[in-house]
Formats: sequence, structure tokens, C-alpha cells
Amino acid sequence: MRKSLRGVLLSGALLGALAMPAAAEQPDMDKLKGEAKQIIQGFFKELKGTLVSAMKEKGPAGAVDVCHTKAQEITRKHNANGWQVGRTALKIRNQKNAPDAWEKAVLEEFDKKIAAGADPKTLAKAAVVEENGKKVFRFMKAIPVKKPCLNCHGEKVKDEVLAVIKKHYPQDQATGFKLGQLRGAFTLKKPLN
Repeated sequence: MRKSLRGVLLSGALLGALAMPAAAEQPDMDKLKGEAKQIIQGFFKELKGTLVSAMKEKGPAGAVDVCHTKAQEITRKHNANGWQVGRTALKIRNQKNAPDAWEKAVLEEFDKKIAAGADPKTLAKAAVVEENGKKVFRFMKAIPVKKPCLNCHGEKVKDEVLAVIKKHYPQDQATGFKLGQLRGAFTLKKPLN
């Protein structure tokens, strides 16, 4: 009797477990963060290389021209395997890079941390958010202002550079920066379901 009762209990437990809905599968955040960082490395390497070459060959004004014609193309090239890649900032140059609400909140958080003494090179944020009823992995990595950035984004941008900026980006807000400030961030997202 004990064996048959035990068998009934075990088979009942198995049937109950099978009938219960499986818990929602949690994304592997470490894996997603690793993928995001790897994409940023490739994206940044290509973008920086393109801009450094343009700066050497054509000066800062020429680099603005190259950025205008090549940056979006390079961005699209790094969109792969469900990832959407971009750059954004609180003070944007290209209106296509305007932050959404989540990005704006993260940029403001980064800005506060830098004002409190955080190293902008270390700032990153990852989260799973809901967008249009679907789960999406979001990741942002801060872009600090470095010395070469000041040629086109600094407090004292040359008139010929400003003229090219205004030509390509009439609503530009991305000048007046100091070394070490938050220029913006790389922003990535990937749908999870």
C-alpha cells in the first residue's frame, strides 16, 4: 500500500509540475552586457579611426564633414543580431540622436555621478525594460570628453569649424564642453521576446 500511495503522490507531483506554467525565463544579463560591450568596442574603434584619419588629413572642419557623411553609416553597420546601436547625448549635434526618456534619465544619472567625482570612463548602465508590451535589454556606456573632442565640441571652437557644424547641423547644441565632462553615451538595445 505504501508503494502505491507513494507512486500516486509522485505521479501527482509530476503532473502538477507539468501543469504549472514555467517561470518566465530570465535573461542572462552578464552575457548581454558582454555582447553590448563588445559591440561598443568595434563601433568605437571604427568611428574613432575614421574621425582621427579625417582630422589628420583635413583638420577639424574636415572631420565634421566626415562625421556627417560616415557616422550614421558606421552606426548602421554595427546593428546586427537583433542589436540596435547608436549614440545620444543631453546636448545633441544630430537631431537623429536625440535621447528617448530612458536614455535621458541615464544620461542625467551619469552627469550627476561625474559631478560627484565618478570617472566617466567607468559609467555604464544595463536594464531590462518594457517597450510596447515587450521586454527589451537596454545598455548605455558613457562617452567622456577627451582632448581631441574639444576641436569640435569645446568651449573655443574655431570659426571655420563652427561654420561647417552649422551647415550640417543647424540646431547644434554640442559645443561648450570641457575636458572630462560627459559628451554623451553609446546606447544599445535588443528585444528579448
